[in-house]
Amino acid sequence: MCAALSSCHPNASIQEPGQAYLQGEWQQQKEAIHQKLITYSLYHLKFSCDSFYVQMQSFSHVNSGADTCMRSGHWVEYAKGVYYQQNDTLRLKGYFTTANNSLKRQGGCFRSGIYDEVFKVGSKTDSALQLTSTSNVVPIHLQLIKRATCHPKPLQ
Repeated sequence: MCAALSSCHPNASIQEPGQAYLQGEWQQQKEAIHQKLITYSLYHLKFSCDSFYVQMQSFSHVNSGADTCMRSGHWVEYAKGVYYQQNDTLRLKGYFTTANNSLKRQGGCFRSGIYDEVFKVGSKTDSALQLTSTSNVVPIHLQLIKRATCHPKPLQ
């Protein structure tokens, strides 16, 4: 029971607006540092209100798995879910998906199940953003490729 009406509110039945500066599509380009790494991923992120969609193109000079999965050192993984930001911490939480955004089944190549990534937001401008994953020391420099505006949709 609530002590005051102002502290109580029902679960929202509509999507949250998310962070205005993130709305749209962001692409990471290959940089000189990537040529020195054994394995790296390039991110394509799409933010729509409080939701995210991510495509991670991974490259490896070392084949540590079956070539049907590694595809000569290049593979792609996808995830979608919701995000939230607190201070300079951006958390993406969702599930690994297939290329058509359906839930990825267990087994097969690479990761499936829960996708949970935490980034520190570094420098940001209207068209550039730097994120640093808590699981990687190489910063992710993203360029805005398409700006969008949040139009919240009813939750299903």
